[in-house]
Amino acid sequence: MADPFEIASLAAAKIAELSGVKSHDIALTLGSGWAKAADLIGETVASIPATEIPGFSAPSVVGHVATIRSILLPNGKHALVLGARTHYYEGHGVRRVAHGVRTAAATGVKTMILTNGAGGIKDHWKPGTPVLISDHINLTANSPLEGATFVDLTDLYSSRLRDLARTVDETLDDGVYVQFRGPHYETPAEVQMAKIMGGHIVGMSTALEAIAARQSGMEILGLSLITNLAAGIQKTPLSHAEVLEAGREAEPRISDLLARIIAKL
Repeated sequence: MADPFEIASLAAAKIAELSGVKSHDIALTLGSGWAKAADLIGETVASIPATEIPGFSAPSVVGHVATIRSILLPNGKHALVLGARTHYYEGHGVRRVAHGVRTAAATGVKTMILTNGAGGIKDHWKPGTPVLISDHINLTANSPLEGATFVDLTDLYSSRLRDLARTVDETLDDGVYVQFRGPHYETPAEVQMAKIMGGHIVGMSTALEAIAARQSGMEILGLSLITNLAAGIQKTPLSHAEVLEAGREAEPRISDLLARIIAKL
């Protein structure tokens, strides 16, 4: 089986070839509701179909974009926007889930921004609320680390970057993200379990990617868009259409927020 870091290096080399950009400084994985940020942060140098890059495939989720963009920021740095997230529930294995962040690291990225659309457990969070991720609980029963690879996850979601984000919007709340395996939504009992364990946000991505990013030495900023209240907190049934609609409504505001945060990096 091919080494995942070798594949990431091949992917990074292909990105450099197709974009003409030798290295990148910041990477963004833009989940539901966050995609417009890529249009606001700077000048797009290259937009590459993800399927042209080794190890990537078209996403299976409606609302996710299968392109990789290289963007020149006003400060001269280069951002890599990964629009080809692989979710754990797609069944491709955890190596594929981690491939995007490992590729970002191989391009030279030192700051990884992970975003998602998620369910909120705090009942005062209304749909459309952006929340900083302060920590996570990984309920996938898996890890992107292989063999005797021991990686410290203290301050995994950088307190420095969260403080920086609050200089842009001091009202930003934070919470502990709980990654479930998916693709089914959590039951009300599972949401209560997550709450008892110390969770505030439930979703199906991000935690495994964050672990891989830390292994690669990157500093991580995590942001969730609360697209709905979680099962049992919200009294109506959950639906993917509801998630997409909440993302569309919040997109201009939260994308502007993220662009202003990136301007300070």
